[in-house]
Amino acid sequence: MFDTVCSLPLPADLFAQAIHPKDPIASVGLASGHVYTYRLPAGASDDGEDADDTLASENGFGQIETSWKTRRHKGSCRTLTFAADGAQLYSAGTDGIVKAADVGTGNVVAKIAIPDDPATGLVDHPSLVHALSPQSLLLATDSSALHIYDLRDLGPKAAPKPQQTHHPHDDYISSLTPLPPTSESTSGFSKQWVSTGGSTLAVTDLRRGVMVRSEDQEEEMLSSVLVSGLPARGTSVGEKIIVGGATGVLTLWERGVWDDQDERIVVDRTPGGGESLDCMAVLPDGMGPGGKIVAVGLENGCLRFVKIGPNKVIAELKHDEFQNEPVVGLGFDVTGRMISGGGKLLKVWHEKVEEEQDEDEDHAAGSKRPHNSDSDEDSDEEMEDSSDEEQTSKKRKKRKRNKGKQKGNGILAFSGLG
Repeated sequence: MFDTVCSLPLPADLFAQAIHPKDPIASVGLASGHVYTYRLPAGASDDGEDADDTLASENGFGQIETSWKTRRHKGSCRTLTFAADGAQLYSAGTDGIVKAADVGTGNVVAKIAIPDDPATGLVDHPSLVHALSPQSLLLATDSSALHIYDLRDLGPKAAPKPQQTHHPHDDYISSLTPLPPTSESTSGFSKQWVSTGGSTLAVTDLRRGVMVRSEDQEEEMLSSVLVSGLPARGTSVGEKIIVGGATGVLTLWERGVWDDQDERIVVDRTPGGGESLDCMAVLPDGMGPGGKIVAVGLENGCLRFVKIGPNKVIAELKHDEFQNEPVVGLGFDVTGRMISGGGKLLKVWHEKVEEEQDEDEDHAAGSKRPHNSDSDEDSDEEMEDSSDEEQTSKKRKKRKRNKGKQKGNGILAFSGLG
């Protein structure tokens, strides 16, 4: 279904990944506390770009530029998200700080101090950050707190406190998926979202707090996406939340029926318990063989594609052919390229066209280009210290991070990588 466009080697393990909502930009947060922001070549969906650049990127050539890189956090960078309009990038780290940075320059324009864990008085490490709208920022933590901030309170000198704090789960919040606004919405922005934590699913409303929490599913729930446009039959509204579990099983939840799951799809049948399903993304409409397809990143480094409706795995790829690091980031940019992240590797894919299948062998042998890289301004000692700290403090389950060196190959040229 997809071919590799390029592989970007990273100087430390990738813990977070975010894809810009409007431009071909991807950012990663690393165990070292660094944040790297890359600009990808223009694609067919980027109007106004030079035609030669567009043709080059469609053929697998072009240049990926490092827009900026910085040691953003003391400790690891746990989570990233872009603002609703794409103007800012929010990062949160084990130093207990959320930083808002200008996407173009990387300059920090605002900070939020994460409230300490009231049970221990220590830093409550972030697990997720999400810009729900131009006004609301959601911040989830390892203690199961879900803080809601008003983005209008942010500024270079402001020290905003949460407007609301909820506890929808008893364990750290592992995923968060906004529910589309209803036809009665006047703002056009989501005001409700589904979250997973421990072995439960919950729905929270911006105005009314936690509305419902599911029964205990007796399985750790790690990732979630919304699939819409499904057939509406009987009580079905044609929208389902797909949840990835720790034993290789997807569970399907009908929107509005939150007490228990509706269906199950076995994605991995590894003896003794399937691989955990750590991240997911829905393929854009028109991609793949048709229908609604969810890409799933597994703990063993595989990518599997599941067609919803027939409820079956239809294809498999490998994020990293040399390591079996978990895939922890997965999504699609505005041009339809798939971006996967895990271990010390960020990988860009494009949809395979039929003619390319006959050329795969020649393509792999003759089209790869060497990488150029610059030395980073931070010392190796700083990066090692930060990684050691994370190994002792990180609570997330199902995260096995080996320390082998990463080799990267690809067919794009690189500029400014470090």
